[in-house]
Amino acid sequence: MITATQGVQVTSACGVCGGVLVRDLGRFIDRGLLRWGAEGRCRGCSDAWCETGTGPAPWEIRQALLAEHGAVRLRAVAGDAGLVPVLRALRETYHLSPAEARLRAAELSGAGLVGTSVEMAYLAEGLRRRSVATTLVPVPA
Repeated sequence: MITATQGVQVTSACGVCGGVLVRDLGRFIDRGLLRWGAEGRCRGCSDAWCETGTGPAPWEIRQALLAEHGAVRLRAVAGDAGLVPVLRALRETYHLSPAEARLRAAELSGAGLVGTSVEMAYLAEGLRRRSVATTLVPVPA
């Protein structure tokens, strides 16, 4: 089982007192599940919160991680595996329809799929379990 974590700290105005709200945003793999988390605390008052979830991260968290750490491209190694294992891995990982999985499989075999390093590591592990070799490379900024 793989372990991957990525986080970023951002600040904004506190909605309660107007002070500085510090938010820790992250994406991680926990017990085989792709998860996201957000924790906030105000430096000026007692306002604080924490929330987590599984599956797709909220847009703000994903964008903050991409802005801070950049994107990663995942590609299937050419000729290494047939289409069926790739489709199964994509459907299991993302709960896609057969048509959506075919589109993603074509991207994976071509230009590659792009996302956060944790998202792509999670998919790479699902593909590896189906004996599909992949490569992960940073996307130039």
